[in-house]
Amino acid sequence: MSDNNQISVLVVDDEENFREALARRLGRRGLMVTQEADGEAALARLGEQAPDVVLLDVKMPGLDGLEVLRRIKKARPLTEVILLTGHAHLETSITGLEQGAFDYLLKPVPLEELVEKIHDAWEKKSVQERKIRAVRAEGVKP
Repeated sequence: MSDNNQISVLVVDDEENFREALARRLGRRGLMVTQEADGEAALARLGEQAPDVVLLDVKMPGLDGLEVLRRIKKARPLTEVILLTGHAHLETSITGLEQGAFDYLLKPVPLEELVEKIHDAWEKKSVQERKIRAVRAEGVKP
């Protein structure tokens, strides 16, 4: 496992109490956590600096999580997205995974499980970044 201080996480959820509590709990685990209340704000933040992992609520007013996921993967394909939802819908989870989500978890997710998923997502992103650097070092475009 990596050093938590290297992992940046963006929590996107319209439920303020849930979002803030989750951000605090992840922060206590040494993760660098930022948060946004909606998809538009999350996408604006991604334009400034992409986190390693996005924890993204599926059901939000305005842009829903699946649309935000599509836009994240288009703009920042290496950023890993873990979808969170309070409502289990098989179709939504399949769609999210097909569109590039790293995983789809039901709220409330046990903190240890979520931290493990964040580490797994970060590791996947890191492997992809190393591959890209290796290809570029050889002078070949990826």
